[in-house]
Amino acid sequence: MNASTPAPSRLLPRDTLRVAFSGLRTRPLRAVLSALGIAVGIAAMVAVLGISASSREQVNEQLRQLGTNLLTVTPGQQLLGGDAKLPEDSVDMVARIGPVRAVSAIGTVADASVYRNQHIPEQQTNGLAVNAARTDLLDTVSGTVASGRWLDDALAAYPTVVLGADAAERLGISQTDGSVQVWLGSEWFTVIGILDPIPLAPELNSSVLIGWRVAEDLLGLDGSPTTIYERSIESAVKDVRAVLPATVNPDAPEEVVVSRPSDALAAQAAANETLTALLLALGGVALLVGGIGVANTMVIAVLERRSAIGLRRALGATRAHIRRQFLGESVLLAGLGGIGGAVLGGIATAAFASSRDWPVALPLWVLGGAAAATIFVGAIAGAYPATRAARMSPTAALSTV
Repeated sequence: MNASTPAPSRLLPRDTLRVAFSGLRTRPLRAVLSALGIAVGIAAMVAVLGISASSREQVNEQLRQLGTNLLTVTPGQQLLGGDAKLPEDSVDMVARIGPVRAVSAIGTVADASVYRNQHIPEQQTNGLAVNAARTDLLDTVSGTVASGRWLDDALAAYPTVVLGADAAERLGISQTDGSVQVWLGSEWFTVIGILDPIPLAPELNSSVLIGWRVAEDLLGLDGSPTTIYERSIESAVKDVRAVLPATVNPDAPEEVVVSRPSDALAAQAAANETLTALLLALGGVALLVGGIGVANTMVIAVLERRSAIGLRRALGATRAHIRRQFLGESVLLAGLGGIGGAVLGGIATAAFASSRDWPVALPLWVLGGAAAATIFVGAIAGAYPATRAARMSPTAALSTV
């Protein structure tokens, strides 16, 4: 190369960034509005994925705390269509299965309702069930007492009740100091405890629980359990589930229904994933609309700055430099919107999860995906305006001044 030959013009990455920022500063309001469209789409996608991940983490945490080894046994239907019954000794039979570690049961007291007092009309039952409960029930279902105490061997023989979380709310009872009573089966029963919600046994939330012995003596319970709760070694759950029907009712195992309550929580998580896919698609539509807004902004910018483009070309800027300048502006504009959207989505995720007492779970791949999405949208949106600007000849661009 001769000494008189000028060095080729170069546009370093930092120069591209500086020029792109300079271009955006000349029209700040338009840039903010365009970036806002990208921010809405990114915020929607980050929030949807973050809330979904937090929901799944909350379900997984519940399962870790409550365990997935709880099975419930209920009576099914007889061959002729009537309601089946579980044998009175079925709880003892289940306890004899080797891997079983805990077993308990409740028995529904038929035709029994609970009221705040004897003057309330009989039809106003609040949808509450009266169940006799064994004293080891709470440990088996991993339940906890919110207020008061649970039934023990002494209290189970007297007219005392423990209310499920929903039952206490419907009856308007929040005290368990021994002064609150309810009217049950023509008898006054003293409220000694209120339970926390039990996720793996939701039927207990709307139940009024009394001792097994007092249910037999005062309310005519026949001694047959209506639901058996059983916990076994985690690795043996499938094997125990297979033998439970024949163990509970050897004469009619087909009349026994065995279920796994934790499956309902897993199904809930699967349903949340389906809804997440739908909401994610809506977020993608918002991101597409934002990309169109960026493209429109860049096309207008090219038209407004034709003279500046011509001047730069006349001073030695190549087509590649012009193309990189406008492509950089587009990516930078989308990137600013993406950063703002990611921050807004993270804040929305944290606020929603905190309001539900969920753990905040925002996977790193979500933030990485948001960054990749903004770069992709910015590049696509700026491709045509950048190419159009690069094709302008210096004389044609300067002639418009």
